[in-house]
Amino acid sequence: MKIHYFSGEAWEEGYVKERLPNEDIVFHEGPLAAFSELTDPKADVLCTFIESKIGEAELARFPKLKLIATRSTGFDHIDLAAAKARSVAVANVPFYGENTVAEFTFALLLALSRRIIDADERVRAGTFSPSGLRGFDLAGKTLGVIGTGHIGAHVIRMANGFGMRVLGYETHPDPARAKELNFTYSTLPELLMQSDIVTLHVPYNEHTHHLLNKENLAQMKKGSYLINTARGAVVETDALVEALKNGMLAGAALDVLEEEGELNDEAALLTAPHPNAELLKTMLENHYLIEHPRVIVTPHLAFNTQEAVERILNTTIENIRAFAAGAPVNIVS
Repeated sequence: MKIHYFSGEAWEEGYVKERLPNEDIVFHEGPLAAFSELTDPKADVLCTFIESKIGEAELARFPKLKLIATRSTGFDHIDLAAAKARSVAVANVPFYGENTVAEFTFALLLALSRRIIDADERVRAGTFSPSGLRGFDLAGKTLGVIGTGHIGAHVIRMANGFGMRVLGYETHPDPARAKELNFTYSTLPELLMQSDIVTLHVPYNEHTHHLLNKENLAQMKKGSYLINTARGAVVETDALVEALKNGMLAGAALDVLEEEGELNDEAALLTAPHPNAELLKTMLENHYLIEHPRVIVTPHLAFNTQEAVERILNTTIENIRAFAAGAPVNIVS
């Protein structure tokens, strides 16, 4: 099969070619958008990551395409309806790093609770003093976990180890799971009102778009904290900014931002003939979050350990092999 592979690190080329020796693989540094002139009437597979948006226009450049193999769990960067209309299958990586993302979630939580970023910056600036850097214990605090699936379950196990009380929100509660993992299901309003820290572990789709918004963020426990390692648009940026300004939130740790792609291409956005006002507004608000003294922002790297990346590649390779063999796996559309 002819495969175009986008946004891989240099070492991935050898790793993938060794495991798919019979396939014709072309590696491209950067996302699909960086190769706007690229067309290939013989391409069978596009192997992409989340920054490669694929819609009707992109699909038209590869008329014989059969499979999009995304190296991610989320697939909101792919127009599934457009792919289906062209009989293009979409395969994802459903599991790769439940523990990986959960560990990063707690890294962010500990950085917030113990003021680790502030402390490090102070010492680097030449002041060795703990004054004004008092944190808070996790033991005895209530952690609200929105999304109690594979990643959320690992977060809950870790929270139990810290002696935290855990509330979980899920559209389809599983009482047996709650008993096994020692947490309590609640409604979303109850979770927001009672939790000292809220952490998000849901996929992004039409049902979770702005799941946290102006209406329900206003219901949060005053002085609570928010952690988002899911997708930026699960949280309404306007509402998050307002909650920080009015003190409803004492702080936040964000591995994802709404419209984060525009932060990587500000010049194009700002000089476009007809700039999208909403995107500009969100971009500026993202800058507010990045510069906020009580907000930690990281560049979408909760998944990014060597072990997790290799698991992602191995699953993607298996997705391509299985599709070529006529027994596709992990198909989302």
